[in-house]
Amino acid sequence: MSGDPEQEYFADGMVEDIITALSRFKSLFVIARNSSFTYKGKAVDIKQVGRELGVRYVLEGSVRKAGNRVRITGQLIEATTGRHLWADKFDGALEDVFGLQDQITTSVVGLLAPTLEQAEIERAKQKPTESLDSYDLYLRGMALLNKRGSFREAREFFRKAFEQDQEYGAAYAMAAMTLMFEQAISGVPLTAELRTDAIRLAHLASKVGSDDAFTLARSGHVLTYLGREYDRGASMVEQAVALNPNLAIAWYSRGWVSLMCGEAERAIESFDRMIRLSPLDQLRILAWNGSSFALFSLGRYEDGCATALKSMQVVKDAHTLGAYIVNAMGAGRTAEAGEAVAQLLKLQPGFRASHVQEAFPVRSQDERDRMTSALREAGLPD
Repeated sequence: MSGDPEQEYFADGMVEDIITALSRFKSLFVIARNSSFTYKGKAVDIKQVGRELGVRYVLEGSVRKAGNRVRITGQLIEATTGRHLWADKFDGALEDVFGLQDQITTSVVGLLAPTLEQAEIERAKQKPTESLDSYDLYLRGMALLNKRGSFREAREFFRKAFEQDQEYGAAYAMAAMTLMFEQAISGVPLTAELRTDAIRLAHLASKVGSDDAFTLARSGHVLTYLGREYDRGASMVEQAVALNPNLAIAWYSRGWVSLMCGEAERAIESFDRMIRLSPLDQLRILAWNGSSFALFSLGRYEDGCATALKSMQVVKDAHTLGAYIVNAMGAGRTAEAGEAVAQLLKLQPGFRASHVQEAFPVRSQDERDRMTSALREAGLPD
């Protein structure tokens, strides 16, 4: 839109980068460059584009250059209705043209992916239940995960999804995740039977989804947390972020796996990256929570308290309260820690300091003992 034909390469490069980055999301069907570029420079009817390409969503945008500054705008449109789902603009200097392209690509894709997933979930909800395919069953399970206490119901949708499609790695992984969430959020260890089932599902997921960043990240998380397969889990999450560096959930799982493997700095770096990619994600609460445990490991107790309070303002459960308690004890805030213990026992009367050994299975026994001692000294029963 700058009227400078020499800048055309910049816009073309931006489009190619975004197409490549979006195509790394296995859940998305992304039209290739050659087909997309047939619409370049033309006034288009979005509904017609959707029909001709067989897509539900269209991402369009513009590049405008003024002097040494460039502004990129983007908007995501639902092709069948013309409804705008997302729009944003990005400004930068052209000194480092490739760095600017990378920055904008990361921002667009990081913000776009959760919007697309939510739009697909809403679409699946509107379909009659008798005509659900494997993907729609999976999306219904994902929708239920946003509701605390719906883990069992969500798991049934994931099971139905992989029963219809036995190569559906993400469905196996999310069925395993629902079991992990049950333990992580309640703080109460799973039965041996449920733990075995979760590990089995995670192994199946990694087998059929070995080239999918989402599946590797989720199943690696489960295998570390419930299976204590620390080295394998670390390898899987590293592979996930290499396969798709724009996938927020991969960085989230890398954060927790790094924390459990005793790499606190790496955990904080991963959680920060996840929040930058998906700043409005509900999982940012758990990312803050993970960072607060990492800060406890590093002995940065005041920072740990501040970070734990951010997550507690949104959700109070065994994990968020536990993170605050251990950091408060480390910082010498025994009165505040005692108050948090009272809140924790009100929410989870059966929670005990000794549950840390299962509910927070860091590789280092010394680290687990240190956390257990802090909870015990704060007044939590053993």
